[in-house]
Amino acid sequence: MTSLIAAFQFLTIFPTLIKRMFTAQEMGRAVAWFPLVGAVVGLALFAVNYLSQLVFPATVSAALTLFAWIIFTRAFHLDGFMDTCDGLFGGFTPERRLEIMKDSRMGAFGVAGGVLVLLTEYAALHSSLNLFAALILAPTLGRFASPLVMYFFPYAREDGLGMEMKKNVGVRELVISTLITLLICLSVSNPLSFFLLLASAITACLIAFYVMRLLPGLTGDIYGTVTTAVEMLVLVIFTIQ
Repeated sequence: MTSLIAAFQFLTIFPTLIKRMFTAQEMGRAVAWFPLVGAVVGLALFAVNYLSQLVFPATVSAALTLFAWIIFTRAFHLDGFMDTCDGLFGGFTPERRLEIMKDSRMGAFGVAGGVLVLLTEYAALHSSLNLFAALILAPTLGRFASPLVMYFFPYAREDGLGMEMKKNVGVRELVISTLITLLICLSVSNPLSFFLLLASAITACLIAFYVMRLLPGLTGDIYGTVTTAVEMLVLVIFTIQ
């Protein structure tokens, strides 16, 4: 179960039984459990929303739920999305784009992208027609999409944590990740579940293909971008009348 613990430690602030640096092989195996981590995050977010609605109006509850989402995940994927916006739209060559994405400072494109994502997610949470299904499926499918592109698309850099994880992600991890996602979709028992599963896979691949036109491969920031985009897509779809 070390890989499961590694997945929780890597993706969330939730306390785990083991607190240490995990090997590249352990982190690669942890990718298989990403969707399960997403489902647990979703349950925690629904609990926050449910409890906050006992005291506050729906608008405040939506804001508190989004706040908890950022805290529980350490804004890990959102930070990758913002770095990606800076790099892809602020650079004019692959080398310059990668250099910008590696810079910890935030630029105008990143700030604008982050604000727009948070506004969209807040509006979607407030307007959701099935908040339980939305909060379970959004983080689950977001963490199903990243292993998908991690396995099928090349990595842009020759070093880094993302590259070490990719080297250790194989068919086994992809199959386990997919099976976990399918089981979670079944447990939610929502007619949209499997449509959203397909839509998430397509969205992830479209983003990856677009990035491949601008960069020699994907990066850890792109994995975060894929997760963020899929989460936002799922939340928005649950607002359709």
